[in-house]
Amino acid sequence: MVSKGAGTEIGSATSSHPGKETADNWADSERSVALPNGTSSKMIPPTGSAGRAANGVETNIDASQDTFNIKVQLPGSDIIDLHLPPQEMVQEIARVLMEREDTCHRTCFSIQHDGNILDNFAELASIEGLKDGSVFRVVEEPYTIRESRLHIRHIQDLLKSLDLGDAYNGIECNSLSFLNSFSEGDIGETSASGKRKRRSVSDQPLDTVECSPPECILPGAKDRPLSLLQPMTMDNKHLQCLKSLMMNGWNPPPGNRKMRGDLMYLNVITMEDRHISITASTRGFFINQSTAVEFNPKPDNPNNPNLLCHSLVDLLNQISPIFKKNFAALQKKRTNSHPFTRLATPLQTYSWIIPHKPHTIDFVRAENVYTSPICHEEHISGQIRDWNEELQITREMPSQNPMQQLLKEQTIFKVSSDFVAAAISGAMAVVDGSIIAINPGEYIKMQMFVWNNIFFSFGFDIRENFKESGGDHAAYAASSSDLKGIQAYTDVNVEGLHLLGTVIVDYRGYRVVAQSIIPGILEQEQEQNVVYGSIDFGKAVTSHHEYVGLLLKASKPLRIQKHMILNEMDQPIMLCSSVDCKGIVGNDGRRYFLDLFRTFPLDLNYLPIAGEELHGECQRLGFPKEYRHKLCSVRPELVENFIQYKNIQFSELLKEKMRRRRSLMEDGEGTTETNDYTRDDEVLRSTCQEVGSINEGIFDIRFNLNVYAPDVRFPECELESLKVQKRLMKDIAAFVVSVQIPSFIKDCEGHVLMPADGATITDALHKYGINIRYIGKITQLISQSENKQYLEHISRLLIGEIITRVAKHVVVLYQQNVEISALSLAISHFLNCFLSSHNNGAAHLLPGELASRKKRNKRKMRIPENDLAWASLTCTELWKQINSEAVESFDYALACDGVDQAVDKFSLQKVSLLREFCLKAGIQILLRDYNFDNRHKPTFTEDDILNTFPVFKHIIVKSPDAERVYQKAQMNIQKGNIKEGFVLMKESLNLFKNVFGPLHLDVCACLHMLAQLNYIIDDIPEAIKNQQKAVIISERILGFDHPNTIREYVRLGLYCFANNQNATALRLLYHARQLMLTVCGEDHPEVAVLDINIGLVLQTALDYDLAIRFLQKGLELNFKYSGPQALQTALSYHLLAQVNASKADFRAAMQHEKQAYIIYRDRLGEKHLKTKGSSEFLKHFTQQAVNLQRTMNEIYKNGSNANLSPVLTTSQSKKMTLEQLNIINGIVLMETRKSALEKATEQMRNLILEEIQASQRLTKTPAGIGVDDQILVNGSEASGEIVHDAEKTLGKTLINDKAETGCVASKVSV
Repeated sequence: MVSKGAGTEIGSATSSHPGKETADNWADSERSVALPNGTSSKMIPPTGSAGRAANGVETNIDASQDTFNIKVQLPGSDIIDLHLPPQEMVQEIARVLMEREDTCHRTCFSIQHDGNILDNFAELASIEGLKDGSVFRVVEEPYTIRESRLHIRHIQDLLKSLDLGDAYNGIECNSLSFLNSFSEGDIGETSASGKRKRRSVSDQPLDTVECSPPECILPGAKDRPLSLLQPMTMDNKHLQCLKSLMMNGWNPPPGNRKMRGDLMYLNVITMEDRHISITASTRGFFINQSTAVEFNPKPDNPNNPNLLCHSLVDLLNQISPIFKKNFAALQKKRTNSHPFTRLATPLQTYSWIIPHKPHTIDFVRAENVYTSPICHEEHISGQIRDWNEELQITREMPSQNPMQQLLKEQTIFKVSSDFVAAAISGAMAVVDGSIIAINPGEYIKMQMFVWNNIFFSFGFDIRENFKESGGDHAAYAASSSDLKGIQAYTDVNVEGLHLLGTVIVDYRGYRVVAQSIIPGILEQEQEQNVVYGSIDFGKAVTSHHEYVGLLLKASKPLRIQKHMILNEMDQPIMLCSSVDCKGIVGNDGRRYFLDLFRTFPLDLNYLPIAGEELHGECQRLGFPKEYRHKLCSVRPELVENFIQYKNIQFSELLKEKMRRRRSLMEDGEGTTETNDYTRDDEVLRSTCQEVGSINEGIFDIRFNLNVYAPDVRFPECELESLKVQKRLMKDIAAFVVSVQIPSFIKDCEGHVLMPADGATITDALHKYGINIRYIGKITQLISQSENKQYLEHISRLLIGEIITRVAKHVVVLYQQNVEISALSLAISHFLNCFLSSHNNGAAHLLPGELASRKKRNKRKMRIPENDLAWASLTCTELWKQINSEAVESFDYALACDGVDQAVDKFSLQKVSLLREFCLKAGIQILLRDYNFDNRHKPTFTEDDILNTFPVFKHIIVKSPDAERVYQKAQMNIQKGNIKEGFVLMKESLNLFKNVFGPLHLDVCACLHMLAQLNYIIDDIPEAIKNQQKAVIISERILGFDHPNTIREYVRLGLYCFANNQNATALRLLYHARQLMLTVCGEDHPEVAVLDINIGLVLQTALDYDLAIRFLQKGLELNFKYSGPQALQTALSYHLLAQVNASKADFRAAMQHEKQAYIIYRDRLGEKHLKTKGSSEFLKHFTQQAVNLQRTMNEIYKNGSNANLSPVLTTSQSKKMTLEQLNIINGIVLMETRKSALEKATEQMRNLILEEIQASQRLTKTPAGIGVDDQILVNGSEASGEIVHDAEKTLGKTLINDKAETGCVASKVSV
């Protein structure tokens, strides 16, 4: 029965991820059903109302169609009403049941209409006789052994739904999200009427909001406590429902009981300490009379039919009052949490630091561990997935229309995600020694494994194939390069050319390469299978016309030139790839293409070749340089950037030559029409030759990948082409050092790029096509730059990246020599040598490591002596290796004897180095505060090392249609077409969700943009809703402390502030600052943006002293990284002037505004609106300072009886604060639509005039004060400047103006 099966699949999918729900079972308010990470193999087409994207792709955007009002009758006669569109599927009803508190525990049921069982994947519109008011019946179906197991597992998952243990440990696609904890559950919660559900501290009056953050978050704080990174979550022990739920020892049922419907037996211990034996039968669950010593399967009370329940929860509710109470409360909390926190992620995300959590008993999971196929060689036929067949058949699915294309992308993503998860699990089992090798007699590095139809091998040079290229270093790099090549050919998607599923897993010091298996590849020698390419690096080469035809289709987008080479018999053959690539025809008839590690041109900057000289710009920087291996190739992004650069060069050259020819013609040179055509053709050909085009008539640059291959020989017909190809290779090598690296440095200096950690700076470098091996050279160039003071944060990040990457290289070899029982102790010793100031050469052994301390000279260790080589590592020795490796790998001399010298020399943070190292090496440590500077005690102990986790790389599945819509939406938004951009962004969001599910980075990007657009059009509640989703997705996919997550937190804080949730906004901003301090420290330009946000919110909350501290720090950072004459610095001065004026410190306000005025005047001129506005503010502050001084003088003269009105100040309005926050956070309307720009500018002009007029009403203008006049302020002289044309507006027009009152007057006590 399909519906029954669908209900079972829901249980199965849920049970595969404990405590989680899959994307198959969830749809958001837009009714877009997302697929992907569940275990169900049946593909679910997208549902909801149909619309059409800009590129013609049909998608569910228009939700305005009619809906069916249907009734669902539950077992027990309860009826619920649902409103569903006709395009919705029957499975949506099952999803609703799984969401409800009272039905979430049901798994084995069918949905029927008029007595007919419905297909769970059928649309409602296809159901015969369906109309408004139709009744659907939920019918309980008989259990099977499989479905009873799924039901029990599902109940266990519900019992653990609020437990973060699996998320901390990185199990079954659970990951961490702390948004609800830090916001205290108060983020724009609204009821059905659209009003806030409750009044919280966020809605308190401004003067009652608690604004003080922890001391470690305040500007200037030196401590970096890690214990505050994650909240101390509530202990859910009081919601424990059962003491134990386990399988009974009387399993399996004997034959006579099977014939009566018994499926299995369970033991349950209730919270009342009642021991119960339960039978799971085809009809449901009941209590039997068995005990631990006597088997009696008869019902405990056969006269009570109520004790036979279809759901185990119903039975437990009857026998345990505590279970009934706590289970209901538990499910209420679960359903009240955000759906995104309950969904399983497509791939596992690991945390580098977690708190200590007691290990809880789980008999159901324990049974699954013992029945796992790992460690067992006997596999039941049919239970292992044929990964290669699944991966290939998904690529062969038809895609003639948009619906087929969408289904194809859904299937590819789902199968790919499942394959990656299986590959990671298998790779960990390989390293743990749980899988037997297919060649067990070989040395461990040469062993290969087959498990779950996946082939595993280590990333070593096992057959000396890379002996001349660098040995193990080359083999290690070849796996990553191979993955890039597979990604490139996957993106091109040539029909008929098949690629292997590939995953690279780094775990416990080993690199494991997991690949799908070509049918028949293990049955023959490799030489017999290869029909294209070479297996000995070009000595013996073969080709095949069908492969050449397929590769020619990919050659244009991949910029690969076809060429002829000579085989071992001196016969010319054609290739359209590197000679190392191999073409193999599998037993299934498919043509597979593998070993793609030379898909992109070689990087000649790191490949010295005798007799070849690089361009001058390369030689001036010291290139070429020897590298640890000879497989250095350029990145695919560099190839594309180089082609664009050459195309621009080609166009400019062609225009210049044509201009010169026209100039000669105008000078009187006689020509004919034929000569014109001939000379135009000659100009075109010469230009093509000049830029290196392979075609004389059009611009077409491609690379011969074998041009510098050592054992490849070319026929004479290729010699002329080889000259051009060698020049192109040298050109692209010069391009990276003369164009891309300077562009990267310039964009970092101009804050176009603001990376905050190793991951973000790596991504930034890769977008420019710069390999990581260049970071040492980039650091040197920055140190020689005239503006190096503006790039200190980049230099610091690059040096930290060098140190942590080198330390990872060292620890890889270090871990390979450690016995598993000593691994945590060895890692803690390594971390002490790496980061601790404690300079003790001996490993710190806990007392438990010594069998006896009574005899000094006879210490018996639990670790074998021959495995204690790691304990001899010292701090001096480790840092000597780090210095040497830094020069070898990155050509950068650290010249540091220890971590303290490195920290002092490069202004690094030990906690940031710890985070980066743990993320790179896959090490999970205990969440606590570490004292790195204690010279008498090691920082880390064995108990601080909690786990190791895999660091993996895989093929990225893309959705071209969704990406095109997203790019078009961005273009419209940048042009100011907000409405069009908003519609397109929603379309792209639905497309991404339909392909990838809701938890995906592309979905996060769409939600971020939608939230900003909602904010622009003043729909703040919807902006908060979308931004909340973006925060959770970023936390769960990238990590709770990833820089992107921090930025999402800051943006959510802005939206909460706009929604008058001031306390919530402050908590979010404080948390973002805490994370930023840990990730990169306080000395970073992005911290300036964060501090100004916090300062402005604190100013609105009337905590002026604290606001000044944060704004002053923002000013310092802007002054340092933007320059003393930057407009950002001027804005910081102005904001400080405003908050000082609000607390009646007019002297400080006047000084700060004076600096802002000077910068605006020097940069923009006297007549610019910003200069005039600053001048007007300066005039106002000067007037207030004079009034304050007059008041003080009168008091000194006449005492307290002085008859003067009090000095008044103006508190900045919420509206003005929001506009300033918009500027700081870059929320501006592009100056492209004139009417909108003029309207917004006029609104700003009126707003500022109102502000100034309101302030002027509070005081009298002293007569006779000139621009350069000196006045007394608190007994001191200060200059006043007055400009009477009171106008102030902004260079870019702000959006999201909110109608509020102007300035609020407040008295200042004198």
